[in-house]
Amino acid sequence: MNLSELFDLTFKGCAGRTALEFQSSSFTFRDLEARSNRWANELRKKRFEPGDRLAVYLPNCVPLIEAFLACVKTGVIFTPINVLYRAREISHILTDAEPRTLLTNREMSAHVPDTTAPWLIEEAAADVERQATEFAALALEGDAPAGLVYTSGTTGRSKGAVLTHDNFSANATVLNTCWRMSPDDRMLLGLPLFHVHGLGNAVHTWLTTGYRVRLLERFRKETIFDEFLDFQPTVFFGVPTMYERLLSASPDMARAIGSRMRLFVSGSAPLPAAKLERFRELYGHTILERYGMSETLMNISNPYAGERRPGSVGKPLPGISIRLVDPSAADATQEVGEGETGELLIKGANVFSGYWRQPEATRDAFTPDGYLRSGDLAVRSSDGYYTLQGRKTELILCGGFNVYPREIEEFLCEQPAVADAAVVGIADNVKGQVPIAYVVSAGEAFDEESLRDCCREHLASFKLPRKIIRVDALPRNALGKVQRHLLPSEEYG
Repeated sequence: MNLSELFDLTFKGCAGRTALEFQSSSFTFRDLEARSNRWANELRKKRFEPGDRLAVYLPNCVPLIEAFLACVKTGVIFTPINVLYRAREISHILTDAEPRTLLTNREMSAHVPDTTAPWLIEEAAADVERQATEFAALALEGDAPAGLVYTSGTTGRSKGAVLTHDNFSANATVLNTCWRMSPDDRMLLGLPLFHVHGLGNAVHTWLTTGYRVRLLERFRKETIFDEFLDFQPTVFFGVPTMYERLLSASPDMARAIGSRMRLFVSGSAPLPAAKLERFRELYGHTILERYGMSETLMNISNPYAGERRPGSVGKPLPGISIRLVDPSAADATQEVGEGETGELLIKGANVFSGYWRQPEATRDAFTPDGYLRSGDLAVRSSDGYYTLQGRKTELILCGGFNVYPREIEEFLCEQPAVADAAVVGIADNVKGQVPIAYVVSAGEAFDEESLRDCCREHLASFKLPRKIIRVDALPRNALGKVQRHLLPSEEYG
């Protein structure tokens, strides 16, 4: 079953129900079906063929969703572009993906490379409106590509991950079951739809269950509490930076929001355990943290019913196999034991088919028996919970000891004086590498020596940050991941 057939169950079964609110407009599922059919007919008129790419460079809006649905119906590969990208980054994706055209709006077209003639939604609207509201979707196999999602590229040039209809379908089906998504839910959606968190999780659980969504152009700290109180959602998917904003609510407001909520989910970047505890005290809800990748959608999740363990991403989701292997071994066959750090290997129907036009990178990404090498490090507890330890490339080798930045960052964020922290390794003539910490203070009363003394008391000597560098903010991408290569350059003598 392809995505179009899967979505039809909702479009037919929930036709008259309100599906989507955006700004001052609302749309039923019948409306979305008709509007996306118009877009599908327009793509056909423009001679798009199955396998062609439609690049989309838009903030959250209704036409973005309609264009995605049109791609699903026509076999065109939906290729979203990060709205924070500018000409150089956009040019890389356009050169690599070779889309038939780039859909954007007049305002954002200012960032499009001069060599590209964009298709503006302001100009497309009239043509789309003239198209028929009926469309016979193509008979596509489940392994047909549906999305070409470019990785964040925080350590190099981004690669295009090819996600199939089956990948999206498997992910939505598992999440609907494990997170108990239902037509009675109401989701406040402020995640960017260019990323798999918003597109793969929120949009697909919505279109496969028929709940109601209020879409925000973006998450705005100035208005987010009003949106919560007005819409009264039951579900919210967010990233740690969003939850940091939500922690500024007054106790009365937090209780009012929490009284309507069923589920808060966090992902895309680590959520410090201390912030999860603060959120629980304020809102009366334990955030459900999970682990996914652009290449796999969701892999591991804390349980909906059961212990949501602070600092942990939970257990493997149904149908997904996980191995932890020695990250220093030449091959991926030497598994590590409980409590030992290993690289996560992943296999399941959620795992992408490969990198776009990069057969060598695709081969390198998989083990001979078909497991994806995630590049992420984790520890498994005796009862099966996984705790992430950072990226394999971020591992610090200090005097023969493995130092995991996540462990030090968690400790620093537990301190009242620290609002945020990032730890990296730098070269050292004696020990090979040593950790240094970049911290954002929680107020003016920041005492570096007291923080250093606290580290000495609670951390092993080889884990002690050799420098603590105060910064105004950590450089993060649109999903909240720290861009470590953008931290101020430091040397340690």
